[in-house]
Amino acid sequence: MIPQAVKAACEAALGLPVHRASFIGGGDINEARFLETSQGPFFLKMNAQPGAIRMFEKEAQGLRLLGDTGAVRVPRALGTGEAEGYAFLILEYIKEDARNQQFWENFGRALAELHRHTSQQFGLDHSNYIGSLPQSNHQHDSWAEFYILERLEPQASRAITDRGLWPGAVSDFDKLYKRIAETCPAEPPALIHGDLWSGNFISASNATPVLIDPAVSFSHREMDLAMSRLFGGFSPYFYEAYEAAFPCRPGLDERIDIYQLYYLLVHVNLFGGGYVKPAQNIVERYA
Repeated sequence: MIPQAVKAACEAALGLPVHRASFIGGGDINEARFLETSQGPFFLKMNAQPGAIRMFEKEAQGLRLLGDTGAVRVPRALGTGEAEGYAFLILEYIKEDARNQQFWENFGRALAELHRHTSQQFGLDHSNYIGSLPQSNHQHDSWAEFYILERLEPQASRAITDRGLWPGAVSDFDKLYKRIAETCPAEPPALIHGDLWSGNFISASNATPVLIDPAVSFSHREMDLAMSRLFGGFSPYFYEAYEAAFPCRPGLDERIDIYQLYYLLVHVNLFGGGYVKPAQNIVERYA
């Protein structure tokens, strides 16, 4: 189920023979395999696109950054490499369990604890990816500067060039940028997952939340909450536990779409026109 050279490279990274590699349904970007060994299973991600190794290296780096906080569990990254035209990432395999009330409450508290890890500036000491798109993390003293220059402007420019968007989009975005500082409450930079939708976490045994597929940075913590609510939202128990542990400033419901705009623009650039109208509605609301 995997090329022989990839299998050999995985065996070298693990120091174990791989007895079997089984297909697992992956996401929109990577292929996934279940590796069986004498020491238990491992999870393999593969991608044959040029430059995919950099994406996996940054993913492993992001997982380590999250894991080092001790706030939330992540799978251990056990090796990256390239073989026979494929880049790959080997991860600890974590068996999924039910997402019950206790899980959601634990998850809300864990995310709040993660968000208490801070930095002097917004950004990160390296750039990374969101999905397969490059994500710049140049550091800035203010959230407004970081959000405009490192998040919204790169995605908006790409979408305008590649998708056209709507007439007057350039002017509308310029007007929206002037509203960022007054819309988002001033807070210290928070370490965030960065792409917190329902496919990027699992429930392990004992109702333990596990974060996967990060797009980390020190950003405004409301970014994670906004992404979590973009496609239907999580359990109310999650939000109640988060709010009890680390309350947000009043008015989050009224400003949450300003954070969701970044993720909608990412989806425009990854998947196309179906996400243009929701993005346009947000931009025109603020412009």
